[in-house]
Parts: sequence; C-alpha cells; structure tokens
Amino acid sequence: MSWLDSTLSGFLNPERLGLLLAVVALAAVYMVLQGRRRTYAVRFTNVDLLASIAPKRPGWRRHLPAIIFLLALGTLVVGFARPVHQERVPRERATVIMALDVSLSMDATDVSPSRIDAAKVAASSFVDLLPPKLNVGLVAFSGNAILKVPPTTDHERLKQGIADLELGERTAIGEAVYASIDAIRSVPPDEQGTTAPARIVLMSDGHTTSGRPNEDAGAVARDLNIPVSTIAFGTDGGIIQDPVSGRRVPVPVDRDALKALAEQTGGTYFAAASEGQLKDVYADIGSSVGYVNEEREISTWFIGGALVLFLLTSTMSMVWFNRLP
Repeated sequence: MSWLDSTLSGFLNPERLGLLLAVVALAAVYMVLQGRRRTYAVRFTNVDLLASIAPKRPGWRRHLPAIIFLLALGTLVVGFARPVHQERVPRERATVIMALDVSLSMDATDVSPSRIDAAKVAASSFVDLLPPKLNVGLVAFSGNAILKVPPTTDHERLKQGIADLELGERTAIGEAVYASIDAIRSVPPDEQGTTAPARIVLMSDGHTTSGRPNEDAGAVARDLNIPVSTIAFGTDGGIIQDPVSGRRVPVPVDRDALKALAEQTGGTYFAAASEGQLKDVYADIGSSVGYVNEEREISTWFIGGALVLFLLTSTMSMVWFNRLP
C-alpha cells in the first residue's frame, strides 16, 4: 500500500472504481460456491475410498488461479479509472537570479575555511542542480550591486563568475534586489508573449548598511510577483579584522531582516551555519525553482499488470488442471 500511496495522486475517472464492488461480489460468490462444494463432497463422497484411488489432490493450488484472476480484474478496474501520479519534470522556461553577498564580513572564518569560500562552493553546487534550459544570472553585492553574469543557460559561465567573486566594503541588500529585478526584466518573453516565471535567491550574512532599504525593494518584487528566497549564512560568532584599524570586529548574521524580506515577497527563508547546511538549502531551493510536479496518467501500468496476471493464472490452470480458468 505504501508504494501505491506514493505512486498514485488521484484518478481522472474515480467513479469507475465502483466496478471494484463487482469484483468483490464475484469473490464472495466464489467463496460461497467453494463452501457448498466442500459440504457436498463430505456428505456424498466415500472419503476413504477417494483417498485410496486419488491420493494426490490439488489442495490450495486450485484456489490460486481464481485469486490471481480476481486480482487481475481489480487491477484492470483501477486502470480503467485512469490513475495519475505526480512526476517531477524540469522547467522548460524560468529565470533564477543568484544574489550573493561579497561584503567584508564574508571573510569571517566561523564557517570553514571562510564564509565566502564555503558560499562559492555551495553556490556552484546549486548551479549543477538546475535544469540545463533554465536561465540563471549572478548578482554580487557589497556597497552596491553589480550584475556579474546576465541570465543565461551557459551554466559553466555562471560557475566561473562565482569563482571570480571578490570582497568589498558595506552591504546593500536592497540594491541587490533591484539589480536582480532589472536582470529578470531583460529576459525577453516567448513567441506567445508570455514572460517566464522568475525568482531571486539571495544569500547574505549581514544587514543593509548602504543603498535603498530592503522594504522598498521588497515592495517592488512583490508587485511584480517575483519571490525572493533568502538565506542567512554564518553564525553569531563570526569575527573579521578591520582592514584599517586592525581591530577584531564581530559580524553576526541579521536573520530577522532576511526573514522579513522573504515573507514580504512570498519567498522562503532559510538559515545555514556551515557549508554542508548551505548546500542542503540550495538543493531544496533548486528542487522547487528548477522543477515542477505534473500529473501524468499511468493507466497503461495497471492494464499491463492485469494482462500479466491473466497470463499467469491461465498458465497455472493449464499446467495444473489442463484447462483455462
């Protein structure tokens, strides 16, 4: 049943399952007839004489073809009801913008070997999870936001762009959202004029210290129906060395701001404190943005199974009883 529950998601003609009642009724009639046959045999047959002249009886084997026959009928009815299941298929058209924080706080080593190095590895693994036809772009942000790689299906180019990222001062999360929206708008619609669905995946370890507020950028993304999924990366124990004064500066993660941005735009908020956790988050996001569940009819599976069962019960009857069921 667990396999059936995980395979089936519904039926196109569920009313046809009512025919299973006929199969159940047929099974009940068979059981009643077998009970009468047993009673008749005991009442009118010399059991000792029968055992001496016909010591070998089919026993349980005589019921097996009937059981498989009924099972085949039930399977055929399920197929007749046109069952469907959810199938995970890659999106043909969609745009994903990866917005990566490259502020100086990403140099903290609370995540081994450093936040930025771990983020680069995890971001590249995310690209590998996406379907080849998906348009993916790269925005890097520190004190401002720059479109490093326009939306493209050349995923190797994108991975090279991730590898080439360099750190800068300050953090402009709002500007990163604006730059990502501009990149999405640059993708032309298809021949029918339909714009591909889009999503922004923003990873940061800090809070906005430069540029326009997160809330303003989030409002624009929400109005354009572009969800922003955010990832808060790092731990509260992150520390960097100030390049000017040489002092050790704490760089905790601003989880509340990133969570608010995701909720405002209809995206999903995640938190990761290690490279492994970040890879898991990206895998989760990749599954949702790169693939879609579609219902596929699987009637042929059950019809084929019923045919196999009919052939099996016919073979048993021929071999054991020299007749068809």
